Amino acid sequence: MRRTQQDRSAATRAALTAAARELFTERGYQAVPADEIVRAAGVTRGALYHHYGDKLGLFRAVFEEIEQEFTEYVRGVVDAAPDLATGLFSAMPAMLDACERPDIRRIALIEGPTVLGWHEWREVEAGYGLGLIVDLLERAIEAELIPSQPVDMLAPMILSAVMEAALVVANSADPARARADAERVIAAWGVGLMTPVDQAGPLP
Repeated sequence: MRRTQQDRSAATRAALTAAARELFTERGYQAVPADEIVRAAGVTRGALYHHYGDKLGLFRAVFEEIEQEFTEYVRGVVDAAPDLATGLFSAMPAMLDACERPDIRRIALIEGPTVLGWHEWREVEAGYGLGLIVDLLERAIEAELIPSQPVDMLAPMILSAVMEAALVVANSADPARARADAERVIAAWGVGLMTPVDQAGPLP
C-alpha cells in the first residue's frame, strides 16, 4: 500500500526526533550541528526546517516527547496504586526512577532550562511534569490528605527538589546509597506535607 504524504511527513519527523534525541543525549545540544542530525536521520536539511523551523525547534520537540514519556510513566505508577495516599508517596520515587534514563536526565534536567530559557522551559513543564505535580497536590488537598497550601509555590519546589536529587544520585560515587538517602528525605517530606502548619511547631 502506498504511503500518503501524511505518513511520509510523520516518518520524517520521527526520524529527526529519534536522531536528535540520541545525539543530544550523547553530546548535548551545543555540540551537535544540524547537519549531523539530518545525516543521522537520513533526511535533508530542508526537511528539518520544514517541520521544526531550526535546530532549536527540533530540540523543543524532543524535549516535549521526553516530558510526555516522563509524565505518562509517573502517572501510571500513581494510578496503579491502591489509593491516592499510596500513589502520592510513590510519585516522587517514580520520578527518580524516570530520571535515571540518560535521555531524560540530559535533555530534560540539564539541557532543557538552558537551551530553551527559563520562561519557555517553564511553559512546557506546566503541561507535563510540573502540571502533573500540580494535579496531584490539588487532588490531595481536595481529598484532605494534606492541608490546603499554595500549590503554585509548592509544585515547582517539589519539581526542583526531584531534579536536583536525580542529578546528585547520578553523579554520586555511590549511587545506590545516594538514592536510598534521597528516598528517605522524600518520605520525610511527604509526612511533613501532611502536617498542618499550625501543628508543626515554631520555626527554628
